[in-house]
Amino acid sequence: MLAPFAGPSEYEHQGERVVRGQRLTQAAADLFLGWTSGGGTTGTGSKDYYVRQLRDMKGSMSVPLMDPHQLDYYGRLCGWALARAHARTARATVISGYLGSNEDFDHAVADFAIAYADQNEKDYRRLLEAVSAGEVLATVEP
Repeated sequence: MLAPFAGPSEYEHQGERVVRGQRLTQAAADLFLGWTSGGGTTGTGSKDYYVRQLRDMKGSMSVPLMDPHQLDYYGRLCGWALARAHARTARATVISGYLGSNEDFDHAVADFAIAYADQNEKDYRRLLEAVSAGEVLATVEP
């Protein structure tokens, strides 16, 4: 998805590019992580793929069922995991330099989150109006 916007890659095979990036950020190795090509011969319509373990059986969380405390805790865990993954790439100093030592980034993220929540509320109100006006067919549960 991001390849067209990320600039040229040192890897010709897009599957290899994805796998190398994942290996940089994964704390635990995925034994089945790899890449392959298919749908033609290389250079003549062949497509690049990356492969991974289908199900890791490590469990998952149901975000819609979380109460605010659980969602806050889960969000903090996801943030920690993402920070750990980025730190594993040996680019921690680049990220640190980008973020700076003040709270500008923190405030920017908080401002974005508030604006995003406000937009969601506006969108939801507009959807309810559209349903009431018959512009959108929907079943509304009490």
